[in-house]
Amino acid sequence: MLAKKAALVVAGILFLAIAAKIKVPMFPVPMTLGTFAVFTMGAAYGARLGLVTILGYMIIGALGFDVFAGSSAEKFGLEYMKGSTGGYLVGYVLAVLALGTLARAGWDRSAPKMAGAMLLGNALIYVPGLIWLGMLYGWDKPILQWGLTPFLLGDFLKLALAAIILPLAWKLVGRARD
Repeated sequence: MLAKKAALVVAGILFLAIAAKIKVPMFPVPMTLGTFAVFTMGAAYGARLGLVTILGYMIIGALGFDVFAGSSAEKFGLEYMKGSTGGYLVGYVLAVLALGTLARAGWDRSAPKMAGAMLLGNALIYVPGLIWLGMLYGWDKPILQWGLTPFLLGDFLKLALAAIILPLAWKLVGRARD
């Protein structure tokens, strides 16, 4: 079981890193699949395995590996994490914990409850993300126009896709989930 959990952590980190780099053209901004990976992994892995996985992802990113959506050769590691997406990365950790906890509490057995859990997860990503943007750039700036409204349609689509994928993900994880 320990080997399966270790393999799931590695697979989850790879899933998060690849999903962050996939850009889907949308209006008004392109969408990445990072939050899709966070929702799917959080609900499928549970709180503990999900937390180990997301923290592993964050550590790898902090060490300078190019695993985040907008990281590049010019801006990576802690420098990137302290930039405009830093609050959203904190939200990723919160969302994984919330989705994993709610799934363990049985919310994963009901489509409406799982949709509610994913909406909560989405809010847990946006709240620290928007607070961080406000602190970085000032509250007199159009924070909601920069960090929320352009992404809502894409997030709705990612939530729907995650809900469709989850039954398969639960089968793959099996009893390794906490």
